[in-house]
Amino acid sequence: MEASRQPNSNPPRVANGNGTANGGASTTNGARPTFPPTKAQQYRLPYRPQPPSPSRRRRRRGCCCVCCLWLTLFLIALVFLAAIAAGVLYVLYRPQRPTFSVSSLRLAALNLSAADLLTSRLDLSVTTRNPNRKLVFVYDDVAISASSGGVTIGEGTIPGFAQGTDNTTVLKTTVSSSGRSLDPTEASDLRKRKRYPLEIELDTNAGVKIGGFKSKRLGIRASCDGIEAVVAKGNATATTTGSAKCKVKLRIKIWNWTI
Repeated sequence: MEASRQPNSNPPRVANGNGTANGGASTTNGARPTFPPTKAQQYRLPYRPQPPSPSRRRRRRGCCCVCCLWLTLFLIALVFLAAIAAGVLYVLYRPQRPTFSVSSLRLAALNLSAADLLTSRLDLSVTTRNPNRKLVFVYDDVAISASSGGVTIGEGTIPGFAQGTDNTTVLKTTVSSSGRSLDPTEASDLRKRKRYPLEIELDTNAGVKIGGFKSKRLGIRASCDGIEAVVAKGNATATTTGSAKCKVKLRIKIWNWTI
């Protein structure tokens, strides 16, 4: 009895161009099968980065807020500590401002030429007092200017000095002008006057010394008025007497501003 024939389940092998048999997707020698690229692979879109998720944004904002909060608290703590230190120093030393006054002034010369050129000379004495018992004032050079009715008639300088505790110092200097050109209106106004109300202004920088400690220098401006100079007729020299206390103001410079 002949054995019954059963259908072959394997597909027929077809020889490819290389002469090897290819059955479906199988390859010879155990090589991995290759397939033609699909349409999705041929027309793949370029990669575009995705924006950060809202949760990451919230985390960044939270970190910035925390940093700003800590920085604000740190600055508040510094201001608080500085205020405490200033209060302690004030209680211990009771600092007071120095005082200035013009004790005497002599108008030695005041001449106006036909070309409105001013020549003047003022000899003056300035008295300054340090009322503090524990603080020493250290001054830089003092710039002095004298004016009458808004017209500057002389300038001078006093060398820097140190003023001890509970001390009164008399400073003598000369304020002068040589050939300073004036506006015709200013020159005419000076010629008409017989009495000259004078304003004396002193500008300097001063620091405080406590033992071995020296503070940073601050600007000081002293403005003195209430003095009159009289020029006698036919005489270019006159003597004037007068004493005026000066208003002292601190000048603090912050960046490009001075207050």
